Amino acid sequence: MSKISVLVVDDAPFIRDLVKKCLRNAFPGIITEDAVNGRKAQSLMMHNSYDLVLCDWEMPEMSGLELLTWTREQESSKTLPFIMVTSRGDKENVVQAIHAGVSDYIGKPFTNEQLLTKVKKALAKVGKLEALAASAPTRQSGASALSNDSLSALTSGRPEAPRAPAAAVKPVPAAAGSTAATPGAAPSGRGQGQLRLSSGTQQCVIKALSLKEALLVVRRVETLPQVLEGAVLDLEQGENAEVARLNGYLHAVAAFEQKPDSEWLQLTFRFVDQDAQKLDYVSRLIARGSVQKHFVPGA
Repeated sequence: MSKISVLVVDDAPFIRDLVKKCLRNAFPGIITEDAVNGRKAQSLMMHNSYDLVLCDWEMPEMSGLELLTWTREQESSKTLPFIMVTSRGDKENVVQAIHAGVSDYIGKPFTNEQLLTKVKKALAKVGKLEALAASAPTRQSGASALSNDSLSALTSGRPEAPRAPAAAVKPVPAAAGSTAATPGAAPSGRGQGQLRLSSGTQQCVIKALSLKEALLVVRRVETLPQVLEGAVLDLEQGENAEVARLNGYLHAVAAFEQKPDSEWLQLTFRFVDQDAQKLDYVSRLIARGSVQKHFVPGA
């Protein structure tokens, strides 16, 4: 029985690696290749045969939609299962992908279970699920559990496997004249950072982090932060004191404690940066376990 071959296309190496590891851990016999963008994927598809393509939408040189359109124009790949993996979840983009001939659609963030379900469904439609199932292990190994936990860094799902102890994020010193809180008295979290607002700078506890937003806790001060207020979140980690300055806005502000005189505020800080390097840094920060990987925004 021939092995199943999957092409993973994404301009972020971190995401490509996680998706490939998830597939290989679930189906050890599966063959995975990857491409950094649609142009590279197109070249691979001209010289190789694949059973499934998992493709990101937004990539340089050739987007996922352009690759999908080209794929459907080729006689040999008119029915090739093609799953679009993207954060573009609005109706217009979904309809656009459907018209171009997409087989299925999975939006970021997603869990490893959701990804595997989509893969099985797509291969079942073309009669190749049996070949895929033949590659499945009888039990999940420890390495598989670790990979699944890493993949969930891209999702809002909750992993069942226990997490490894988190490494602390080094706090960035507050600027002179700032309204920084004393971090030692803050509610427990998985790391610390520095939030710069128009009213001043505050140390914050990072309760959770995803590729789209961060859930922060700050000490309540006289000037309360405002919803939709622009801000900058500074994160620092590692021996080289690597710093990511993330631009964004306050999507939600709430009392952390269930009382009107709550000493702490919970802020949902939503990112606006589209910088690939910053997103890659956040991805690596999540994977290192420095912050809690999952949360319900605004909870």
